[in-house]
Amino acid sequence: MGVSNENNPIMTKPTNGQEMGNRKFGVETRNNRRALGVINQNFVGVNQYPCVVNKRGISETNGICNKNHPIPAHRPITRKFAAQIASSQQHYTEETKKPKLAAENFSVWEDVPIIDVDEYEAAKDQPVPMSLEQTETVSHDNKTQMEIEMEDIFEETAIDIDSDDAKNPLAAVDYVEDLYAYYSKMEVSSRISPDYMAQQFDVNERMRSILIDWLIEVHHKFDLREETLFLTVNLIDRFLEKQSVVRKKLQLVGLVATLLACKYEEVTLPVVDDLVFISDKAYARKEVLELEKLMLNTLQFNMSVPTPYVFMRRFLKAAQSDRKLELLSFFLIELCLVEYEMLKFPPSFIAAAAIYTAQCTLYGVKQWSMTCELHTKYSEDQLLECSRLIVGFHKNAATGKLTGVHRKYNTSKFGHAAKCEPAHFLLEQNQ
Repeated sequence: MGVSNENNPIMTKPTNGQEMGNRKFGVETRNNRRALGVINQNFVGVNQYPCVVNKRGISETNGICNKNHPIPAHRPITRKFAAQIASSQQHYTEETKKPKLAAENFSVWEDVPIIDVDEYEAAKDQPVPMSLEQTETVSHDNKTQMEIEMEDIFEETAIDIDSDDAKNPLAAVDYVEDLYAYYSKMEVSSRISPDYMAQQFDVNERMRSILIDWLIEVHHKFDLREETLFLTVNLIDRFLEKQSVVRKKLQLVGLVATLLACKYEEVTLPVVDDLVFISDKAYARKEVLELEKLMLNTLQFNMSVPTPYVFMRRFLKAAQSDRKLELLSFFLIELCLVEYEMLKFPPSFIAAAAIYTAQCTLYGVKQWSMTCELHTKYSEDQLLECSRLIVGFHKNAATGKLTGVHRKYNTSKFGHAAKCEPAHFLLEQNQ
């Protein structure tokens, strides 16, 4: 068993401040100093140094100990060591009451590094390094840059509306853009003259509106497809543009156009006798078949024309519509079918204006996304004139004699879309 050298008088050193050889007291014997915390850590898990340092406590006014007692050395408790511990505790109590910083009050042994209180305080008062001071500036710059990047993220960009249908063969994603480019060209060549009623001697715009309003109810009673109604109206206008009709045959023109549209679009279609019956037997079966041949020859059997319905489906997809927006859009565009003055707009333009008006009606603000503008090829400013006309139709939909569209869309099947309040703010801005 090893014997500690602490009781060896040869190993002890004087505690006064006199010179010791060529070296004064308090001068460090090594080139480098170690922190006090490093010395304390060395007491755990390593072989103990044969000497013991008796550190006096320093008051909290000096700001070092923070009311923590000195870490005791790990050594066997002997009688003499127990006496030293008792005296050191008394000494610690006295020193906390009367702090003294004189060097002669320290008991120092050779080869034990000490820490200078003045240097410790000076180290605490030193300014923060420049690298740490720049941290706030750098973080502020990073925050500003992040905000700019977030603004860039939230900038509106056109989305790919066909990405979700990439694996759907019925969506024809690979050539859908070519299809609508063809439709856009065809609507120009097959456009109906907006003043063709000038050459009709026995019918007028009001009679046309009454016919279309009645056919919308017929379409609803027979539960026909939506595209059938739009093709029916297109066939009527194209036929009246090229053929003069007497007033009493105008309803027959509507029945024959409905029959042809059903043959083109429907899977199961009403028979001729059904059409004669809904006309209150005003016409014979033979008259229906004769006018059918005349209409097909007049139109040169050209039944494949782009109607507003074709563009409605594409534009609603670009608007990312829900069921409510879709029903309201169709309600507004069917109001446009009744009005003769809407023939001055191309089918794609009417479809875009109806969707824009429906969005304004639902959301209460003007809304036309970049995706909608990209696919419709129409800006918001271009649609405003037509949109204000549609708002006027919506405002008067429940009044007057032509209320077929309003009654149709005032049912639960169509979500009571007719009950939506018109977008009056579009009319107010025009004033």
